[in-house]
Amino acid sequence: MHRHRIVIEPGTADLRYWRELWDHRGLLLFLAWRDVLVRYKQTAIGILWGLLRPAITIGAMGFIGWLFGAEVPEGTPRVITVCAAVLPWQFFATSFGETANSLVANSNLLTKVYFPRLVLPFSTVLTSLIDFALALAVMAMLMVIYGFVPGIEALLLPFFLLLALVASFGPGLLIASLNVKYRDFRYLVPFIVQFGLYITPVAFSSAAVFGNPAIPEALKLLYACNPMVAVVDGFRWCLLGGNEPIHQTGFLVSCGASLALLLIGVVRFRRTERGFADII
Repeated sequence: MHRHRIVIEPGTADLRYWRELWDHRGLLLFLAWRDVLVRYKQTAIGILWGLLRPAITIGAMGFIGWLFGAEVPEGTPRVITVCAAVLPWQFFATSFGETANSLVANSNLLTKVYFPRLVLPFSTVLTSLIDFALALAVMAMLMVIYGFVPGIEALLLPFFLLLALVASFGPGLLIASLNVKYRDFRYLVPFIVQFGLYITPVAFSSAAVFGNPAIPEALKLLYACNPMVAVVDGFRWCLLGGNEPIHQTGFLVSCGASLALLLIGVVRFRRTERGFADII
């Protein structure tokens, strides 16, 4: 039998926590797989919903864009343009919502055994990544159908996916820690997702905002503080072969907002997680 010895040294609490989180990677993968099974349990077509949902959303958004004559880059099919914005937005909406509710949804687990509480929100993000992979498969099929080949910029897609993860995980952690004590935040999440869709360049392009002289500079700066602006603009730039240039200042401000929210979310979560089991 192997014996483990734990040595606690002053000032190593934070380092030990992240090491424990790595040691619990098996639990993390198990919870993510459990969430996938539960999500599609007792459904007639099972995991095919992961393909059907993005396909229906892309079709609906593409039809609305065609109906209102939304502009698309020259030489790029409308449905591909819509895909490049819908995919990251769906990932954000799913990841943010699931992360925010991860602690309350697993309250029975929280009160029984000890483990780093960050395992729960991390597992929901992994589940969202599986859904994103299925949505990406839909886009790949559409590219084959339309004969559209992305440029070399597509190699940077993992970077912008990481940026989407940061943009959703930080605010999700903050809401999750607050939701343990104040269940009001559970009702705030759908509102944030719905309102966020209107102020994120999914149905329009950031060029229409940054290039519009009628919009005051203060409003443009406020618009750039939306973490998803950099994500959606980056996805479009990657997948449309650079036909959609990125506004550099807006991109940097949006990235800064993502990192700031991630820092705030992690700090708030770490400060309050010891009391989760008592409050929940």
